[in-house]
Amino acid sequence: MTSATRLKSRSGAPDEQNAQNATCAGKDPFAHKGVAAVTGSPSVPAMTSPTSAAPPAGSSLGAGPAISLRDATKQFGTKSGKPFTAIHDVTLDVAAGEFVTVVGPTGCGKSTTLSLVSGLEPATLGTVTVAGTPVSGIPAGVGYMFQADAILPWKTVLDNVALGLRYRKVPAKQAHEQARDWIDRVGLTGFEDRYPHQLSGGMRKRVAMAQTLITEPSVLLMDEPFGALDVQTRELMQDELLRLWSGSGAAVVFVTHDLTEAIALADRVVVMTAGPATVKDIVAIDLPRPRKVEEIRLTEAFTELYRRVWDSLREEVEITRARGAGNVA
Repeated sequence: MTSATRLKSRSGAPDEQNAQNATCAGKDPFAHKGVAAVTGSPSVPAMTSPTSAAPPAGSSLGAGPAISLRDATKQFGTKSGKPFTAIHDVTLDVAAGEFVTVVGPTGCGKSTTLSLVSGLEPATLGTVTVAGTPVSGIPAGVGYMFQADAILPWKTVLDNVALGLRYRKVPAKQAHEQARDWIDRVGLTGFEDRYPHQLSGGMRKRVAMAQTLITEPSVLLMDEPFGALDVQTRELMQDELLRLWSGSGAAVVFVTHDLTEAIALADRVVVMTAGPATVKDIVAIDLPRPRKVEEIRLTEAFTELYRRVWDSLREEVEITRARGAGNVA
């Protein structure tokens, strides 16, 4: 089993029709302008084996995994004609109501794995299923938060949060009522009429989170959504995410380079190898919920888990660094 990396870049014309298509389909037509798409659609809603582990308490048992990858491999064409293998033989299940974080060296295939689950890229070999259905396009019920915001600069906070519902033909009045509720949930009441340029980075992330969660996705994919925030704001957003996700039943796959973030949020941490990467290790995070990130990271149990994850990841990071130094030389 091996796997490596990189989410294929996508862009499109920056008009509202393309924005509609992207938001409904989960694509990212604004990536070249630093704006990423967020998707989700209403729907019903493993330690150390790299392929399985007991699902967390509260997850749906007996219903099958919300997300399942079996020997999933992704290759991209190159000018030389020799395919580039991004990920190889990745096998992983994520249960409904489970929060899984994915860590690994830079360029190892983490984002590529998300792209297969979201349907943005098809698997070259192996299988990927969401809610038991093979992924052959954008699956219903999938929400995606990219590294960049998906909020449209010409729309207000209220209209941005309501965007997904409006594209699904929800009447404006109903969509705005639901949007106001989600704006309140993320602590932005009073900012409904503001535009993105009038918001701080943390406030923009709150808008993006509300924009994703308002459609009640059963699967939530998150690609380093808080990576650009300062430490204090990042911890606030991590707590906010846990609060909003709790009890939703959504399966979450959260990619991050931050081990503290990975452990504080997760039920399980998936460690990827150096590229071409595969699942090297899966570490169960048996910390009690609900959690407060700034408190739990100071505990002895957290420190032990950090050491456990880093011991697994360190070798892969060193391999990646050695390769980079060799290429430079």
